[in-house]
Formats: sequence, structure tokens, C-alpha cells
Amino acid sequence: MSVLNKSIFGNLRFDIPASIVVFLVAVPLCLGIALASGAPLFSGIIAGIVGGILVGSISGSPLGVSGPAAGLAVIVLAAINELGAFEIFLMSVVIGGIIQLVLGFAKAGIIGYYFPSSVIKGMLTGIGIIIILKQIPHAFGYDSEYEGNMAFASGDGHNTFSQLYYMLEAISPGAVIITVVSMIILILWEQPFMKRIKIFQVIQGPLIVVIVGIILNTIFQSMPDFSLRPNQLVAIPVADSISGFFAQFTFPDFSQIGNSAVWVTGITLAVVASLETLLCLEATDKMDPFKRISPANLELKAQGIGNMVSGLIGGLPVTQVIVRSSTNIQSGGHTKMSAILHGFWLLGCVMIIPALLNQIPLASLAAILFLVGYKLAKPVLFKQMYALGRRHFVPFMVTILGIVLTDLLVGIAIGLVVAIMYILYNNYKKPFLFESDKHLKDETIHLELAEDVTFINKASILRTLSHIPDGSKVIIDASKSVHIDQDVVEIIEEFETNAEYRDIQLDLIDFHSIDLKDQAKAAQHAITNKKRSSEKTSE
Repeated sequence: MSVLNKSIFGNLRFDIPASIVVFLVAVPLCLGIALASGAPLFSGIIAGIVGGILVGSISGSPLGVSGPAAGLAVIVLAAINELGAFEIFLMSVVIGGIIQLVLGFAKAGIIGYYFPSSVIKGMLTGIGIIIILKQIPHAFGYDSEYEGNMAFASGDGHNTFSQLYYMLEAISPGAVIITVVSMIILILWEQPFMKRIKIFQVIQGPLIVVIVGIILNTIFQSMPDFSLRPNQLVAIPVADSISGFFAQFTFPDFSQIGNSAVWVTGITLAVVASLETLLCLEATDKMDPFKRISPANLELKAQGIGNMVSGLIGGLPVTQVIVRSSTNIQSGGHTKMSAILHGFWLLGCVMIIPALLNQIPLASLAAILFLVGYKLAKPVLFKQMYALGRRHFVPFMVTILGIVLTDLLVGIAIGLVVAIMYILYNNYKKPFLFESDKHLKDETIHLELAEDVTFINKASILRTLSHIPDGSKVIIDASKSVHIDQDVVEIIEEFETNAEYRDIQLDLIDFHSIDLKDQAKAAQHAITNKKRSSEKTSE
């Protein structure tokens, strides 16, 4: 592992190459999501620029990359149609940003920490599989589906799997050749002997893939059987001048600020965008080779400011997005400079060389995303999760299947429900510690209550107490319990009363209902006071 320089400018030799790869992947995704959203294509580019430069600068996430998200495309499309104009919709984006900013100050970022590791890993693996499945048609030259679509059902009535069948009827030889050549280059670049050569540590394989793709596309233009169609290439709007470039920016209709439909859309965007951001933030931290922890509340504030600005200048709503973030990590990015720089590359290139970018074949980008998808969904990960046992493996697999067969948020919700069911079942089984050789001596039944006993344990405790024979000696030991729910207290008190009639000798040790305080806050307060005390002593 390379050494991390704590200075934001001290890792440029890693961040610059990574930012270029992220930029190349981001271009078609920004355009594809704008197309799917029924918005001007340039609005996707604006969102990508804002997500890179502005959100990247404010965010505390070292490797997360923000931009327009495919998960919001359906919401955006419906909202634009319902509100009647893109300018009115932009007002909703601004409102959504304000709400996210408020959520950040309200410390709502803690929500992201409630997702189990098995679900997060399932999300990453599911996205990796989706990336591969969605890019196969582009690799063969069948480009009916927009770049960045993560949903199972397509807008044309097909789905992820049926697209693989229909692509066989529209195979483009030129696209296939570009894909094969690109894959060979990328696989070669992954070999250990290539990584030992200094120049190849700086020049990333994906950049070579794009350059070779542009060259092959130029050669194929004179060969009718191999030439690529316009929809097989990147398609950035080209302005004839700098003034024409700035003329593509759109401003919200402020007269609609009192429109209730605008506020409903804004709230919807804020909630969905915040959830997607927090999930991506958690997943990105797990992939971070340096295992840094990103401040979730600061991320919500950064996203809120980003959405306010994006809405004010005609951009789509932004979130932190997993495809670009994982591409950044796998391309060797070390700090948030890679995300910021990708925004500057996007801004500069769409201003200066959009025509050149429009020569990039989607097949080249498909090959790059194949590698990203494979690294997210490596077969060895399935083996590792299986070895952890059923309660980890089942939610992991359910999350994957849910994402592949529905969409990102629905798949995660299904996986989370299954994970919670396992947690509830395990809590039901473990209300107390009982070992027969230790807790059944001298005809005395010794039940040692768990540290945290909740209403979930009611059924198990009730069943155990009901099976205790009349005339027994019973000890219920709560000395190690930190919290006992009142529901459980009542059950044991009822058993105590009933024991008199059943000739049961009952001994309760340290049994009482404890009001559990926020231990994290208590620890934080103590550590802060200790630190201040140490600083004063040193003075």
C-alpha cells in the first residue's frame, strides 16, 4: 500500500491520474442520467461539475465523488412532467438542498451507521454485477439504454436480462473490436510486471483505452462495416463560443416558491438523495484502503450546498455516487483532490474540447466499467461472506438479488429487512446466559440475564419461566445487565408472584429497571473534559 501524505496537495501523483479516469467515466454517466431524467443534457454536466468542484471541496469524504445519480432519474422525470417546466423543477432542487443542509445541522447523518456490514457489502457487490450486466450491450454496440441506468426494468419495456438477448440482433463489429482491444490493454495494465514500471504507475490504463478508442473510431469512419453510429459515442452539447457555453445555464423560476407541489418534490429529493449519499459514504469508507471515517453530517451539509448551487444554475440534483467513487478508489485516488480535479477536467473539457470528447466510443468506457464492476463483485467475496455464516451471508445475497432484480434503494431495503429479522431472531434466542454444567447445580436453576434485555426477549423469557417445574430453586441474576425493559420487568415480577403458589424458591440478584443513558455522549464528554484538563496542565 502506498503511503498517505496528510497534505491535500501531497498526493497529486496519485490523485491526478485517478481524477482523469473518474472524469472519463463521469462524462457519459452525466449525459445518460440527464437524458433519462427528461432534462437538458447540459444539466447533467452542470451537476457533475458542481458535485466535483463544490461538493468535493466542502465534503469530508476523502474518496467519495458526487454528481447526478441514476437513482433520482425516475423522480426527476416525473417531477418535471408534473410541474410542467424544467425551470420550476430547479426551484425544487434548491429547496431540497436547503432541507439537506438543515438535516446536516440536525445531525441526521447518523442514519447511515444503522446499515449492517453485510447489506453494505451486498450493495457494492450488487452494483458491481449490475455494472457488468448493463455494460455488456454497450460493449457489443447495442446502445438503446442510457448510460448509468441501474434499474432492472428499462424504459423501453425490456429489462437487464432481455437486453442481453436483443443485443445479439444488433452487434456492431467496430464496437466489439474496440471492446476487445480495450480489455486486453486493461488486463495488461493490471499485471504485476506493468505496475513495477514507473511510467505505467502514473499513466492509467483507462486513459490509454480511451485514446486507443478514439484512434480506432477515426480509422473505422472510412470503413462502412465498422464505423460507429452517433449513439455509440459520447454526445456532449457543443457550443459555438464561450458565450454560447454560458447560455446553456438555466435559472429556477422563483415565482413558484409558494407552489406546494414544488415543496413536495423538494422534500422527496432531499430524503432520497440524503439516503443514497449516506449509503454511498458508508460503502466508500469500507473500500478506502486507509480505512478513514468520513463525517456524515458534514457530507449532508456539502450535498445540501451542492444541490442549492446546482439548482440555481440549471443542474440536476447531486448525490455521492458509488460508480464514480469506486472508480476513484480503484484508480488509486488518495484524497478528495481527485474528486475536485475531476470536476475541473469536466468544466475545462466541455468548454474547450467537447468535439474531441464526442469521439470517445461507449465501448471503450464499457471496458473500463467492466473492470470496476469485477473489482466490486470479486468471486472471493462470496466465499468470505459464506464463511461468516448464514446470518451474514443471507442478507448479503438477498441485497444482491434485490438490487439486480429491482433497483438500488429497493434492493437495500429488502436486504435490511432480512438483516433485521436475523438480529431480532438472535435477540429472541439470547435473553440470558445458561450453561447446564455451570448454572444447574445443587438442583438450583441459575439464569444470568444478558447485558441488554428488551421487549424482543419477552417471548423467550416467558417460555423459559413457564417450563420451570414446581418446587424448584431459581436464581435470576441481573448483576451484569445494563438495561432491562419494563416489559421484561413485569414478566419477572409476575413470575415472582406466581412462584409463591408453585412452591418455587426465587432469588432475584440486582434486579431493577435501569434507565440507559447515551453512553457514546457520556464517553465523548469525558474524553473532551480529560483533553481540556491535560491541555491546561501542560500550560
